[in-house]
Amino acid sequence: MSKVVEKFLNYVKIDTQSDENSNTFPTTEKQHDLAKLLVEELKEMGAEEITYDKEHCYVYASIPATEGREDIPVLGFVAHMDTSPAVTGENVNPRIIEDYDGKDILLNDKENIVMKVEDFPELLEYAGKKLIVTDGTTLLGADDKAGVAEIMTMAEYLLTHKEIPHGKIRVGFTPDEEVGAGADYFNVELFGADCAYTVDGGKLGELEYENFNAAGAKVTFNGRSVHPGDAKNKMVNALLLAMEFQNMLPVFENPMYTEKYEGFYHLDTLNGSVEKAVSDYIIRDHSREKFEEKKKTFLNIGNYLNEKYGEGTVVTEMKDSYYNMREIIEQNMHLIEDAKAAMEEAGVVPRINPIRGGTDGARLSFMGLPCPNLCTGGHNFHGRFEYICIESMEKIVEILVKIATRE
Repeated sequence: MSKVVEKFLNYVKIDTQSDENSNTFPTTEKQHDLAKLLVEELKEMGAEEITYDKEHCYVYASIPATEGREDIPVLGFVAHMDTSPAVTGENVNPRIIEDYDGKDILLNDKENIVMKVEDFPELLEYAGKKLIVTDGTTLLGADDKAGVAEIMTMAEYLLTHKEIPHGKIRVGFTPDEEVGAGADYFNVELFGADCAYTVDGGKLGELEYENFNAAGAKVTFNGRSVHPGDAKNKMVNALLLAMEFQNMLPVFENPMYTEKYEGFYHLDTLNGSVEKAVSDYIIRDHSREKFEEKKKTFLNIGNYLNEKYGEGTVVTEMKDSYYNMREIIEQNMHLIEDAKAAMEEAGVVPRINPIRGGTDGARLSFMGLPCPNLCTGGHNFHGRFEYICIESMEKIVEILVKIATRE
């Protein structure tokens, strides 16, 4: 078993699921379990300047520069330790398929959970390769424990092959990325890198330096409950107000109908009753101009409904989450060129696509650490049909080493 697979299988068995409803930081204490393990492994492999932020659950460490390379820019690699709240990460039971036959995969015989090629046609690309899958009852955690394992394997390789010349390299591991808080307490000054990469993408070859501009919105609808038998001209149904609000948004600017550079409004949750209802939305667009237009449209709908039904009927709270890192990375395109060259040297075709989401790197880029995103090799993140190709993971370690040792 290769080092990266061994590490990955150890990491995914540690439950590090973050919690979007928590008011603490990190949002779950169990994320410290993986942080502590990484600190011990970094010590054992001989890493230097190891810092464990015990309050906020960040881990930082250095691979020192080899002789004569002390003065070149410091390069960083970052991955997040938490897994998505969407599906449980407790008692993950990974299984290796040694020689995938290109057919449907029975994940769980007892519960008849099957990953079908019809649903996930990219599986066909992995016929004859080794896959790691779940047992169908949990997510796998490749997002982003694959990135953690690949960075740790790269670090161990360079620390045990001191004959390979390279500059100083910093590695960092963050909590709570899945709930949008991974960069909240990241210490850019302490990290001390001139630029970095997050290793938090998908399919082998993915290289990303564009992401959504993102905002979150909470909309409260204040109704008036009256007995339905005596409700004429008296009742105001908050649930119907929420439906009216949603129906005024552009129908096709919805995740179900968008791809590539197309933005959207996404109704994430709706809870309530006649008296009061609360909707949570996310708003996304790659274009900053279109993003601002979307936010304005969203707010105007609330204003219109208040004019129609009375001030205070609709209360909208909106907050920007992160911005498109492209405007920062375009000033540091050597990062993209170096990654493309490393991939090509490893026999991998670079695939430059916009991220239809965000990474820690988006926020870190605006905090002074230019930070595009690299692939991990995983698929179907945040769900029980998540899987990852072992050959991809091994190739990504090779790519990381090549990036880290480029002149």
